[in-house]
Amino acid sequence: MKVHINKNNLFVITALFGTVALSGGCTKELEQNTKTVITDPVFWKTESDLIGGTNYLYTSLPAFDTPLEDLNSDFSVDVFGASLNTVSDGSRVVPSSDAQWNNAYAFIRAANNVMEKSAGIADGPMKTYCIAQARFFRALAYYRLVRAYGDVPYIGRTITGRDDEAIYTPRTDRRAVIDSIYADLDFAAANCPQADELPGSTSSAGSAGREYGRITRSAALSLKSRVALNEGSWQKFHGEPELKGEKDPAKHFTIARDAALTVMNEGKHSLYTASGELSFQNLFRYPGETYANNKENILARLYGQSLTNIVSNNGGYMRPYLTDGRNAATRAFVLTALYSDGLPAGKSALDSNGIETGLLTDYQNRDPRLVQTLFKVGDPYASISGSSPVYGNTYYYHQQKYWTGQADFLNSPNLFLDFIAIRYGEVLLNYAEAVYELNNSISDDDLDKSINLLRKRATNNDNAKLPLLTNAFVSGNGLNMQEEIRRERSVELAYEGFRYWDLIRWKTAETELPKPLVERKYFSTLDYGGSTAPTMLNGYVLMQAAEKRKFDPQKDYLWPLPSAQIGLSNNTLTQNPNW
Repeated sequence: MKVHINKNNLFVITALFGTVALSGGCTKELEQNTKTVITDPVFWKTESDLIGGTNYLYTSLPAFDTPLEDLNSDFSVDVFGASLNTVSDGSRVVPSSDAQWNNAYAFIRAANNVMEKSAGIADGPMKTYCIAQARFFRALAYYRLVRAYGDVPYIGRTITGRDDEAIYTPRTDRRAVIDSIYADLDFAAANCPQADELPGSTSSAGSAGREYGRITRSAALSLKSRVALNEGSWQKFHGEPELKGEKDPAKHFTIARDAALTVMNEGKHSLYTASGELSFQNLFRYPGETYANNKENILARLYGQSLTNIVSNNGGYMRPYLTDGRNAATRAFVLTALYSDGLPAGKSALDSNGIETGLLTDYQNRDPRLVQTLFKVGDPYASISGSSPVYGNTYYYHQQKYWTGQADFLNSPNLFLDFIAIRYGEVLLNYAEAVYELNNSISDDDLDKSINLLRKRATNNDNAKLPLLTNAFVSGNGLNMQEEIRRERSVELAYEGFRYWDLIRWKTAETELPKPLVERKYFSTLDYGGSTAPTMLNGYVLMQAAEKRKFDPQKDYLWPLPSAQIGLSNNTLTQNPNW
């Protein structure tokens, strides 16, 4: 049986029966394989072969397309796109094919193949580690499927032939799939090394199969906390038609809490603070790369170091998605961030909403993370003409996570900044939310070892810039602790691919997504570089009106299964409700 893939092939043909080609020509061991087409009978003979087979799975790690998932939400918009996002505005239709579905099953097949083929290789620590990595990636693929589609076919082995009845596996209850994810991640956590047992960067040579960037124990536990938080939220806040049957949210919130707490207690990770007051900004720039420099990095997707040492192409995320506004922030994000007195818009005496006097007003007296997430007038920027350009007048909000400067702008898309797939800041947020949702309360001690660490990092330990979150502050100011925990997550993780999926699991998408997409206040007296006056709503730039946006809670909480897959399944697959 040949091992190769066409990612456009359909689920039954490729994802379950075919397998995948390993990319050739990479100089790093993590991506290295000299074969472009591998035949099973002549492969899988040595430990080196097993490592090579495992390497392919790393191409499924979150990459620079992940921040673009925020375009499905209320926090992001493509200001220069030919059309707005159809998931965000509720106008999508059932697709014939879906790469998210196809790719997930292709990687599941590849992970199963690694595990099965390992049986013919001598036992040893590396064999066990490769199996653990494969189980991590199988868990990741199934999590992505369940998150989007709910019940999905669970395939726990490779398909033996075109007549294998497993090809026609019906949808498996999501509860069983989630339990299998937990089992995979428990195995990975038990059999993967701690972060400090691997080299701290790509410049430090490791033994074959144990280089920087590989799966660690903390990566497995952190992903488990992410999966469990998602499932706990679904079972607490959702019902029919998107979730049928018995629910036990406490089970999953407990798993999320305990997995996150284990990472916290084992002490292999901490928040990046080396850049002082700019630490939050530099976390996503070159100073924040590698575990040696930044213990916040739990799992990163590596892109290499130069044109002569390329791991993979990052697709030029900085240009056009940052500089050209193809993934621009919206006013919904700006209004979510707190003022420096710790209060939100509508409660803070510092609230400038509606009384802005210029393009810098939005940035005054705000959570420092807002200022370090968005460009503001006068910031160093980019220009194809070179020199040292600064950010000028715009009528929308350019967000800047993963911005690395003028030189990289000119070199784009040949950039080598790594993408953070999992970071310790998320683990702290997972812990705080799981604790709260378990008991509908959280102690100040738990806030201090989670959310308040993030606030201290944001302010460089200056509480005058943003006070710590306490129960007394919440009750004394008429706030809601659940809302404040969610706000913290939304601001800290903005433009990292979390916002849409958070709205889905919280069951608040039906409230937030139908709202108009709005940008900053427009000042007719300013020079916007010759741009014509945009459409406006109450003085603010309007990207999409509310009447053109909708979210149907009877169907939109789950994604539609691709119609071609239903046809190929001999009707063993059924469509999600009301699609």
